[in-house]
Amino acid sequence: MIRVLIAEDHALVRRGTAVLLTTEPDMEVVGQACDGIEAVAMAEQLRPDVVLMDLHMPRQNGIAATREITRTLPGTQVLVLTTLDDDESVFEAVRAGAHGYLLKDVSEQELLDTIRALRRGESRLTPQIARKVMDQFRLLAGSPKPDSENAAKNLEPNVEALSDKEEKILQLITDGLSNRQIAAAMFLAEGTVKNYVSRIMEKLHANTRTALAVMSAKKRI
Repeated sequence: MIRVLIAEDHALVRRGTAVLLTTEPDMEVVGQACDGIEAVAMAEQLRPDVVLMDLHMPRQNGIAATREITRTLPGTQVLVLTTLDDDESVFEAVRAGAHGYLLKDVSEQELLDTIRALRRGESRLTPQIARKVMDQFRLLAGSPKPDSENAAKNLEPNVEALSDKEEKILQLITDGLSNRQIAAAMFLAEGTVKNYVSRIMEKLHANTRTALAVMSAKKRI
């Protein structure tokens, strides 16, 4: 069972989402929080697999709550589910450690599929959200002139170089593939892929697969 905590200040949305999830045979709603402070407290108490996190909530917003939950509960995946699609909200949520980001106009099936994907250790950013994250990295890094090779080098993070196989695995992570799917695509054992992913995260100083996907997207800008 995938144990889900719903953090949403609008009671109608919160209860409606809970009804949807409880109809799924592999999901269980273990708690419902109406603000960020309650979300953090309930997450620490209930240790859910996935937290559905709204961003605009009273007392403590979803970004601050996400930051606390991902710091203290590394086994819990945070899926942002919000109406906010402005650049700042998206970027800050990813920086806070969110493993996925969906807008509330998403289909029911996509929400369910994303929850299951996060439970498998995957990350999910919709294309429009991924575009916003890349744009934010561009603003942070600046736009080096094409003929300014030294300046471009200075923008690269101080990380170890990836091998060709690690680069390929990183690309597949960015495409949203799970470890099992990557193993099948590259004819490797799933355990071997897990070791590669851990090594890539170590080299790039990334804490989540979402962060890896964002870094890979930034490299292709």
